Amino acid sequence: MKKLYTMVLAAALVGTFTSCDDFLDYTPTAVVDEDKGFSEPDKMVNSAYAMLGDCWYSYPFNLWPYGDLSSDDCLKGGGGTGDTGYHDVEIWTTLTSTKGELDELWYRLYCAVSRCNRALVSLQQNGESTLGAEVTKQREAEVRFLRAHFYFKLLSMYRQIPWIDEKVYEDKTTESTSNTQFTYEELWQKVIADFQTAYDVLPAKQKDGGRVNKIAAAGYLAKCYLTIAWGDGYEATNGVDHINKEYMQKVVDYTDVVKNSDYGYMADFGDIFLPDNKNNKESVFAVQASDYSEDHTTFGRANWSNMLNGCWGIWSCGWDFHKPSQDLVNAFKTRNGLPEFDDYNNSIDYPVNGKVTDQKWDPRLFHTIGMPTFPYKYEKEYTLTTDNTRTPNVYGYYTSMKEVPQRSKGETYNGSWQAFAMNDYVLRYTDVMLMRAEALIELDRLGEARTIINDIRQRAKNSIDKHIEYAKDQCDIALYPESYFLDKETARKCLRWERRLELAMENGRFFDLRRWGIASTTLNNYFKTEQKDVYTFTDKDGNTVNQTYAEYLRDAHFTAGKNEFYPVPYNQLYYIPGLYKQNKGYDDAK
Repeated sequence: MKKLYTMVLAAALVGTFTSCDDFLDYTPTAVVDEDKGFSEPDKMVNSAYAMLGDCWYSYPFNLWPYGDLSSDDCLKGGGGTGDTGYHDVEIWTTLTSTKGELDELWYRLYCAVSRCNRALVSLQQNGESTLGAEVTKQREAEVRFLRAHFYFKLLSMYRQIPWIDEKVYEDKTTESTSNTQFTYEELWQKVIADFQTAYDVLPAKQKDGGRVNKIAAAGYLAKCYLTIAWGDGYEATNGVDHINKEYMQKVVDYTDVVKNSDYGYMADFGDIFLPDNKNNKESVFAVQASDYSEDHTTFGRANWSNMLNGCWGIWSCGWDFHKPSQDLVNAFKTRNGLPEFDDYNNSIDYPVNGKVTDQKWDPRLFHTIGMPTFPYKYEKEYTLTTDNTRTPNVYGYYTSMKEVPQRSKGETYNGSWQAFAMNDYVLRYTDVMLMRAEALIELDRLGEARTIINDIRQRAKNSIDKHIEYAKDQCDIALYPESYFLDKETARKCLRWERRLELAMENGRFFDLRRWGIASTTLNNYFKTEQKDVYTFTDKDGNTVNQTYAEYLRDAHFTAGKNEFYPVPYNQLYYIPGLYKQNKGYDDAK
């Protein structure tokens, strides 16, 4: 692992030093002495919290390239296949351990872990004397939650990771700690233990809204247990044949806590993704963002993870990444209000504003995906056209909308880059309830799962009049009849479809496919169909244009037994040769 250096920056070095003594006598002003820092444990805790949003487009902590681009939900977007290293994660065949983005994400997440470890040491040394025993206990629980949060991401991404905790930090054994010290299961149990501490200690509500709480810990515990309930992550030993029902019951137990809390469903699906409604009752845990007008800083606490994902020609600096796939659009098709499970992808279809056809759609399509002829994020003055894409011949004409505000709200930062004051959801209530439904199905409680899923569909049905009235005649959604939940196979299909539509473009689709053990089948089928995309429209001169795109997916292939996890970065493997072991299937030298 890279060393975590403390950088000292003198204001400026003009000319030469007059003597060595002058240099040695200089008191640095850009760092805090370790003893001084540890003497103020509450500030050390704040520094750990600060890491939640301390990310960038090349190391987005919300993992959108790794949870979405790598799936059947979206295409990379941007200026072409070579503008970032993210092209490799959507075609898989060229993915190697040398990708700089993978290395930087690993490093930055471990920087966050380091902040947490230092905060814990500070609390252990000086907490009770400065904060009192009760506050110290609570702050320790908060930091353990934060550390578990970062480790959840590391473990989800890289699988074979070193466990660096406060003891390793104190013992100065970071650079001798192998990533084979603990098994995959043991690592998950360590993450769970940290979340369990948070669950046992923290209150259900915090006075400071940005602090983590007991309910968020319960939601995360459910997510951990659901992940390992299906197996060890590799398709050969993951899926329906490897289900641990004890872990599934844990999912039900912890989601029951969330279900009986003050959190709940927002009345309108569209309201969930508006900045005016952040920290709503659906937001169990979110990374906080702000506008400069709210916190009186130069640029605010911006959401830098999504800085590439603004629509081309709508935002002053929209880079047009994170483009929904045709496969995802097709998945919103309905017949008699229900999904077209088996034949949704038999033809390329998409709605056109004002043109009502026999093809109807789940209303969540119009909240999630921006399409030509429709308003961008409900604002008719910003209606999308085919000009609102950078590279239509590569990535098509759709745009993602959940992670950006309405155009009239403006950017938090507007320069060579853009950033928004949109919170980043980590856990929202509906996600937790869908986890619950998934576990209930595997525990043969199909009727209870149906009730949850139908509640979510009813909310979607109620979301037409307020924001997307212009698409009202093109929407049709119905509740699942009891007949769909008489057997596990059909119930699973309903649950998985619901997760895809409800959580589309929220950065988790690939991890769902991996958990269910169906990533290779789903993605390789998707590569075959998506490369044939055609979008047909009439241009300004009245000509019919058949725009093909996504043809680069002919080079894509997902290899089971390898691609379920991302490679341990090359720079980490060879920083201390022999300390770390590479994940299965990846060549250490590439």
